[in-house]
Amino acid sequence: MASTSRGDALALPRVKCPNHPEAILVEDYRAGDMICPECGLVVGDRVIDVGSEWRTFSNEKALKDPSRVGDAQNPLLNGGDLTTMISKGTGAASFDEFGNSKYQNRRTMSSSDRAMLNAFKEISTMADRINLPRNIIDRTNNLFKQVYEQKSLKGRANDAIASACLYIACRQEGVPRTFKEICAVSRISKKEIGRCFKLILKALETSVDLITTGDFMSRFCSNLGLPKHVQMAATYIARKAVELDLVPGRSPISVAAAAIYMASQASAEKKTQKEIGDIAGVADVTIRQSYRLIYPRAAELFPTDFKFDTPVDKLPQL
Repeated sequence: MASTSRGDALALPRVKCPNHPEAILVEDYRAGDMICPECGLVVGDRVIDVGSEWRTFSNEKALKDPSRVGDAQNPLLNGGDLTTMISKGTGAASFDEFGNSKYQNRRTMSSSDRAMLNAFKEISTMADRINLPRNIIDRTNNLFKQVYEQKSLKGRANDAIASACLYIACRQEGVPRTFKEICAVSRISKKEIGRCFKLILKALETSVDLITTGDFMSRFCSNLGLPKHVQMAATYIARKAVELDLVPGRSPISVAAAAIYMASQASAEKKTQKEIGDIAGVADVTIRQSYRLIYPRAAELFPTDFKFDTPVDKLPQL
Protein backbone atom coordinates (compact mmCIF):
# COMPACT_ATOMS: atom_id res chain seq x y z
CA MET A 1 0.00 0.00 0.00
CA ALA A 2 2.89 2.34 0.72
CA SER A 3 4.88 3.76 -2.14
CA THR A 4 8.38 5.16 -1.91
CA SER A 5 10.29 7.73 -3.93
CA ARG A 6 14.01 7.34 -4.51
CA GLY A 7 15.98 10.45 -3.55
CA ASP A 8 19.67 10.96 -3.62
CA ALA A 9 22.07 8.27 -2.47
CA LEU A 10 22.15 9.49 1.12
CA ALA A 11 18.40 9.98 1.61
CA LEU A 12 16.23 7.26 3.10
CA PRO A 13 13.16 6.04 1.13
CA ARG A 14 10.18 8.26 1.93
CA VAL A 15 6.84 6.70 2.81
CA LYS A 16 3.93 8.53 1.23
CA CYS A 17 0.23 8.09 0.53
CA PRO A 18 -0.43 6.77 -3.03
CA ASN A 19 -3.52 9.00 -3.30
CA HIS A 20 -2.04 12.14 -1.70
CA PRO A 21 1.76 11.97 -2.21
CA GLU A 22 2.32 15.56 -1.04
CA ALA A 23 0.45 15.14 2.26
CA ILE A 24 2.51 15.20 5.48
CA LEU A 25 1.84 11.92 7.25
CA VAL A 26 0.75 11.83 10.89
CA GLU A 27 2.51 9.31 13.11
CA ASP A 28 0.52 7.49 15.78
CA TYR A 29 3.21 6.65 18.31
CA ARG A 30 0.94 4.41 20.38
CA ALA A 31 -0.05 2.14 17.51
CA GLY A 32 3.10 2.63 15.44
CA ASP A 33 1.12 3.71 12.35
CA MET A 34 1.75 6.33 9.67
CA ILE A 35 -1.62 7.84 8.67
CA CYS A 36 -2.53 10.10 5.75
CA PRO A 37 -4.38 13.16 7.16
CA GLU A 38 -6.31 13.63 3.90
CA CYS A 39 -7.98 10.23 3.50
CA GLY A 40 -7.12 8.41 6.74
CA LEU A 41 -5.24 5.63 4.93
CA VAL A 42 -2.69 3.76 7.08
CA VAL A 43 0.33 3.77 4.76
CA GLY A 44 2.77 2.30 7.24
CA ASP A 45 2.38 0.15 10.31
CA ARG A 46 4.62 -1.21 13.04
CA VAL A 47 6.86 1.85 12.76
CA ILE A 48 9.86 1.53 15.06
CA ASP A 49 10.60 4.52 17.28
CA VAL A 50 14.36 5.10 16.96
CA GLY A 51 14.43 7.66 19.77
CA SER A 52 15.80 7.05 23.23
CA GLU A 53 13.88 4.76 25.56
CA TRP A 54 13.55 6.33 29.00
CA ARG A 55 13.15 4.75 32.35
CA THR A 56 13.33 6.15 35.86
CA PHE A 57 13.23 4.30 39.14
CA SER A 58 12.74 6.00 42.48
CA ASN A 59 16.27 5.25 43.65
CA GLU A 60 17.99 6.31 40.41
CA LYS A 61 16.76 9.86 39.92
CA ALA A 62 19.54 12.33 39.08
CA LEU A 63 22.14 9.59 39.55
CA LYS A 64 22.32 7.81 36.20
CA ASP A 65 21.62 8.53 32.57
CA PRO A 66 18.05 7.28 32.00
CA SER A 67 18.72 6.57 28.31
CA ARG A 68 18.82 2.80 27.96
CA VAL A 69 19.30 2.43 24.21
CA GLY A 70 21.63 5.28 23.23
CA ASP A 71 21.21 8.08 20.69
CA ALA A 72 18.76 8.20 17.82
CA GLN A 73 19.63 6.40 14.60
CA ASN A 74 22.20 8.21 12.44
CA PRO A 75 21.87 7.23 8.75
CA LEU A 76 25.22 8.88 7.94
CA LEU A 77 27.15 6.19 9.82
CA ASN A 78 27.59 2.59 8.72
CA GLY A 79 24.91 0.46 10.35
CA GLY A 80 22.97 3.55 11.34
CA ASP A 81 25.09 3.86 14.51
CA LEU A 82 23.15 0.99 16.10
CA THR A 83 26.09 0.12 18.33
CA THR A 84 26.37 -0.93 21.95
CA MET A 85 28.82 0.73 24.31
CA ILE A 86 30.11 -1.58 27.02
CA SER A 87 31.12 -0.01 30.30
CA LYS A 88 34.43 -0.78 31.96
CA GLY A 89 34.30 -4.06 33.82
CA THR A 90 34.95 -4.25 37.56
CA GLY A 91 34.41 -7.90 38.48
CA ALA A 92 36.64 -10.92 37.90
CA ALA A 93 34.38 -12.18 35.08
CA SER A 94 35.27 -9.09 32.99
CA PHE A 95 38.95 -10.09 32.60
CA ASP A 96 40.74 -13.12 31.18
CA GLU A 97 43.48 -15.10 32.87
CA PHE A 98 46.10 -12.58 31.73
CA GLY A 99 44.23 -9.60 33.17
CA ASN A 100 43.06 -8.24 29.79
CA SER A 101 39.51 -6.95 29.39
CA LYS A 102 37.26 -9.46 27.62
CA TYR A 103 34.91 -6.85 26.16
CA GLN A 104 36.19 -3.81 24.27
CA ASN A 105 34.27 -1.00 22.64
CA ARG A 106 36.83 -0.39 19.92
CA ARG A 107 35.56 -3.35 17.93
CA THR A 108 31.99 -2.04 17.84
CA MET A 109 32.86 1.11 15.80
CA SER A 110 35.16 1.28 12.81
CA SER A 111 37.86 3.91 12.57
CA SER A 112 36.07 5.62 9.66
CA ASP A 113 32.84 5.91 11.68
CA ARG A 114 34.80 7.25 14.63
CA ALA A 115 36.45 9.89 12.43
CA MET A 116 33.11 10.91 10.90
CA LEU A 117 31.47 11.09 14.32
CA ASN A 118 34.21 13.41 15.58
CA ALA A 119 33.83 15.56 12.46
CA PHE A 120 30.05 15.75 12.91
CA LYS A 121 30.55 16.96 16.49
CA GLU A 122 33.03 19.61 15.31
CA ILE A 123 30.58 20.75 12.59
CA SER A 124 27.75 21.01 15.11
CA THR A 125 29.97 23.02 17.49
CA MET A 126 31.05 25.46 14.75
CA ALA A 127 27.46 25.90 13.53
CA ASP A 128 26.22 26.61 17.07
CA ARG A 129 28.83 29.33 17.52
CA ILE A 130 27.53 31.31 14.54
CA ASN A 131 23.85 30.39 15.07
CA LEU A 132 23.32 28.30 11.93
CA PRO A 133 20.09 26.26 11.64
CA ARG A 134 19.80 22.48 11.56
CA ASN A 135 19.40 22.20 7.78
CA ILE A 136 22.87 23.76 7.32
CA ILE A 137 24.37 21.19 9.71
CA ASP A 138 22.67 18.30 7.89
CA ARG A 139 23.92 19.49 4.50
CA THR A 140 27.43 19.94 5.88
CA ASN A 141 27.39 16.41 7.32
CA ASN A 142 26.30 15.00 3.95
CA LEU A 143 29.05 16.90 2.13
CA PHE A 144 31.68 15.70 4.60
CA LYS A 145 30.53 12.09 4.26
CA GLN A 146 30.76 12.26 0.46
CA VAL A 147 34.27 13.76 0.58
CA TYR A 148 35.44 11.32 3.27
CA GLU A 149 34.19 8.24 1.43
CA GLN A 150 35.72 9.37 -1.87
CA LYS A 151 39.11 9.71 -0.15
CA SER A 152 39.85 12.52 -2.59
CA LEU A 153 41.37 14.81 0.05
CA LYS A 154 43.82 12.42 1.64
CA GLY A 155 46.42 14.18 3.73
CA ARG A 156 44.11 17.06 4.64
CA ALA A 157 42.98 17.45 8.24
CA ASN A 158 39.36 16.45 8.89
CA ASP A 159 38.79 19.74 10.73
CA ALA A 160 39.86 21.68 7.61
CA ILE A 161 37.55 19.59 5.40
CA ALA A 162 34.67 20.07 7.86
CA SER A 163 35.23 23.86 7.89
CA ALA A 164 35.25 24.01 4.09
CA CYS A 165 32.09 21.86 3.91
CA LEU A 166 30.37 24.26 6.32
CA TYR A 167 31.35 27.21 4.09
CA ILE A 168 29.98 25.42 1.00
CA ALA A 169 26.74 24.42 2.77
CA CYS A 170 26.11 28.02 3.83
CA ARG A 171 26.49 29.25 0.26
CA GLN A 172 24.35 26.46 -1.18
CA GLU A 173 21.56 27.21 1.31
CA GLY A 174 21.60 30.92 0.46
CA VAL A 175 23.03 32.16 3.77
CA PRO A 176 26.72 32.63 2.92
CA ARG A 177 29.34 33.30 5.54
CA THR A 178 32.78 34.77 4.90
CA PHE A 179 35.99 32.76 5.19
CA LYS A 180 36.93 34.91 8.18
CA GLU A 181 33.68 34.03 9.98
CA ILE A 182 34.27 30.31 9.44
CA CYS A 183 37.93 30.71 10.43
CA ALA A 184 36.89 32.46 13.67
CA VAL A 185 34.89 29.44 14.89
CA SER A 186 37.37 26.78 13.74
CA ARG A 187 40.99 26.03 14.49
CA ILE A 188 42.01 26.17 10.83
CA SER A 189 43.67 29.01 8.92
CA LYS A 190 41.79 30.93 6.24
CA LYS A 191 44.27 29.78 3.58
CA GLU A 192 43.79 26.08 4.41
CA ILE A 193 39.98 26.41 4.37
CA GLY A 194 40.24 28.09 0.96
CA ARG A 195 42.40 25.27 -0.41
CA CYS A 196 39.99 22.59 0.84
CA PHE A 197 37.07 24.57 -0.56
CA LYS A 198 38.50 24.46 -4.09
CA LEU A 199 39.46 20.78 -3.81
CA ILE A 200 36.00 19.77 -2.58
CA LEU A 201 34.23 21.61 -5.42
CA LYS A 202 36.49 19.80 -7.89
CA ALA A 203 36.14 16.38 -6.21
CA LEU A 204 32.34 16.49 -5.93
CA GLU A 205 31.95 18.20 -9.33
CA THR A 206 29.61 20.73 -7.77
CA SER A 207 29.43 24.51 -7.77
CA VAL A 208 28.16 27.35 -5.63
CA ASP A 209 26.41 30.56 -6.62
CA LEU A 210 28.47 33.73 -6.77
CA ILE A 211 28.10 35.85 -3.66
CA THR A 212 26.62 39.33 -3.99
CA THR A 213 26.50 42.38 -1.77
CA GLY A 214 22.87 41.61 -0.87
CA ASP A 215 23.86 38.29 0.71
CA PHE A 216 25.57 40.08 3.60
CA MET A 217 23.78 43.42 3.81
CA SER A 218 20.88 42.52 6.13
CA ARG A 219 23.15 40.65 8.57
CA PHE A 220 25.80 43.38 8.70
CA CYS A 221 23.20 46.15 9.19
CA SER A 222 21.39 44.13 11.84
CA ASN A 223 24.61 43.54 13.79
CA LEU A 224 25.39 47.26 13.56
CA GLY A 225 21.92 48.15 14.87
CA LEU A 226 21.02 50.23 11.80
CA PRO A 227 17.35 50.96 11.04
CA LYS A 228 15.51 49.48 8.06
CA HIS A 229 15.65 52.60 5.86
CA VAL A 230 19.45 52.77 6.19
CA GLN A 231 19.73 49.08 5.29
CA MET A 232 17.54 49.58 2.21
CA ALA A 233 19.62 52.61 1.16
CA ALA A 234 22.89 50.68 1.60
CA THR A 235 21.50 47.77 -0.44
CA TYR A 236 20.44 50.18 -3.20
CA ILE A 237 23.82 51.96 -3.18
CA ALA A 238 25.77 48.69 -3.45
CA ARG A 239 23.57 47.33 -6.25
CA LYS A 240 23.73 50.62 -8.18
CA ALA A 241 27.53 50.81 -7.80
CA VAL A 242 27.87 47.32 -9.30
CA GLU A 243 25.47 48.15 -12.15
CA LEU A 244 27.43 51.31 -13.00
CA ASP A 245 30.69 49.31 -12.82
CA LEU A 246 32.19 51.70 -10.25
CA VAL A 247 33.89 48.96 -8.22
CA PRO A 248 35.60 46.61 -10.70
CA GLY A 249 37.60 43.85 -9.06
CA ARG A 250 36.35 44.65 -5.55
CA SER A 251 34.95 41.87 -3.36
CA PRO A 252 31.20 42.04 -2.57
CA ILE A 253 32.01 42.25 1.15
CA SER A 254 34.15 45.39 0.79
CA VAL A 255 31.56 47.00 -1.52
CA ALA A 256 28.80 46.21 1.00
CA ALA A 257 30.89 47.72 3.83
CA ALA A 258 31.53 50.90 1.80
CA ALA A 259 27.83 51.20 0.93
CA ILE A 260 26.86 50.83 4.59
CA TYR A 261 29.39 53.53 5.54
CA MET A 262 28.00 55.94 2.92
CA ALA A 263 24.36 55.29 3.87
CA SER A 264 25.05 55.64 7.60
CA GLN A 265 26.98 58.89 7.12
CA ALA A 266 24.05 60.36 5.18
CA SER A 267 21.60 59.36 7.94
CA ALA A 268 21.32 60.17 11.63
CA GLU A 269 22.69 56.69 12.54
CA LYS A 270 26.34 57.34 11.73
CA LYS A 271 28.86 54.50 12.03
CA THR A 272 32.65 54.69 11.84
CA GLN A 273 34.81 52.69 9.45
CA LYS A 274 36.19 50.69 12.36
CA GLU A 275 32.73 49.70 13.62
CA ILE A 276 31.71 48.54 10.15
CA GLY A 277 35.06 46.82 9.56
CA ASP A 278 34.80 44.84 12.80
CA ILE A 279 31.37 43.49 11.78
CA ALA A 280 32.15 42.89 8.10
CA GLY A 281 35.62 41.49 8.75
CA VAL A 282 37.43 43.92 6.46
CA ALA A 283 40.17 46.45 7.17
CA ASP A 284 39.50 50.20 7.42
CA VAL A 285 41.75 50.86 4.43
CA THR A 286 39.72 48.42 2.31
CA ILE A 287 36.50 50.28 3.14
CA ARG A 288 38.19 53.61 2.27
CA GLN A 289 39.42 52.32 -1.09
CA SER A 290 35.95 51.10 -2.10
CA TYR A 291 34.34 54.28 -0.74
CA ARG A 292 36.62 56.50 -2.83
CA LEU A 293 35.52 54.66 -5.97
CA ILE A 294 31.81 55.28 -5.37
CA TYR A 295 31.99 58.76 -3.75
CA PRO A 296 32.33 60.83 -6.97
CA ARG A 297 28.90 59.58 -8.11
CA ALA A 298 27.23 59.47 -4.71
CA ALA A 299 24.31 61.63 -5.86
CA GLU A 300 23.29 58.96 -8.38
CA LEU A 301 23.53 56.07 -5.91
CA PHE A 302 20.96 57.02 -3.27
CA PRO A 303 17.28 56.04 -3.71
CA THR A 304 15.00 58.95 -4.60
CA ASP A 305 12.91 58.63 -1.41
CA PHE A 306 15.88 58.63 1.00
CA LYS A 307 15.66 61.25 3.75
CA PHE A 308 19.10 62.85 4.15
CA ASP A 309 20.33 63.92 7.58
CA THR A 310 23.63 64.94 5.97
CA PRO A 311 23.50 66.19 2.33
CA VAL A 312 25.52 64.38 -0.34
CA ASP A 313 27.95 67.30 -0.73
CA LYS A 314 28.68 67.17 3.01
CA LEU A 315 29.62 63.47 3.07
CA PRO A 316 33.21 62.62 4.15
CA GLN A 317 35.64 62.67 1.22
CA LEU A 318 38.33 60.54 2.89
